[in-house]
Amino acid sequence: MGAAKEKEGPLGEYFDITENDIKFGEKSFEAGESEMQRLALNTALKKAKMHHKELEAILAGDLLNQCTGSTYGLIEFDLPFIGLFGACSTMAESLALGSLLIDGGHFCKVGAVTSSHFCSAERQFRFPLEYGGQRAPTSQWTVTAAGAVILSEKDSSENKKPKITEVMFGKMIDKGIDDISNMGAAMSPAAADTILKYFRETGADPNSFDIIATGDLGIEGKRITENLLLSEGCDIRAKYNDCGLMIYDCYQQDIHSGGSGCGCSASVLCGYFMQKFELGEYKNILLVCTGALMSPGSVMQGNSIPGIAHLVRIEKN
Repeated sequence: MGAAKEKEGPLGEYFDITENDIKFGEKSFEAGESEMQRLALNTALKKAKMHHKELEAILAGDLLNQCTGSTYGLIEFDLPFIGLFGACSTMAESLALGSLLIDGGHFCKVGAVTSSHFCSAERQFRFPLEYGGQRAPTSQWTVTAAGAVILSEKDSSENKKPKITEVMFGKMIDKGIDDISNMGAAMSPAAADTILKYFRETGADPNSFDIIATGDLGIEGKRITENLLLSEGCDIRAKYNDCGLMIYDCYQQDIHSGGSGCGCSASVLCGYFMQKFELGEYKNILLVCTGALMSPGSVMQGNSIPGIAHLVRIEKN
């Protein structure tokens, strides 16, 4: 699901829910983000023809301090809650952890939910919206969107659903980038590291995937990631795209370097990619969600910004 700006983008038709009201009927941007998570999870449950009490846990996160967007949005479900913070990598983090918990026999069904909101993120990490500051060319636009996935032990239906077949957790990488307006540069080394490690360990051919998608590197980060991989002899360009570039038209929508935020890869996955699976156009994707591990405090203290990238492989027979 997404808001008006996301609906106007190239993938707008793939969202299950779009809302023109940036507060989603609530009194604040933050409460609106919580409502997005509630709506996203309810929509996923409806599609799965499940009651929320069939879930055994919810894994969720967002960009707000202490993951309050997830907390207030999902508390009414009255389920065990595993709060996550991987910044913009949280969708892949929740999918990877959820699938491992199920594969290990600890749960049978869990929900994975993430969101982000332009207005709540802007006033937490940058400036109040009323300030009207000029954005740097390398800055990205935080996507106002949410996504929810129901993970289950097995699919007994005739219409087989996509399944997670491989996961890889990334490591924190800090190259000394301290520019809050250039998240792509901060996250791209982690993206390249995880992708390179995956192909070296598995021996997989990049061309066997329908798409290799990073989370939200934008124009700058995607270019850096391609160059870093090429320097190591790994060329994924024929299959590679970035969710932050797919969700907006960077030239027509004036969002500078592309989209970012937990809701970026979450909404592209739950909307666009899932429909491609349903139509039979995709059978094998590699989703590498990237995150900048910072806080308002770390930024104000002048710390550099570590990046991280988690990977999930999703297939449908």
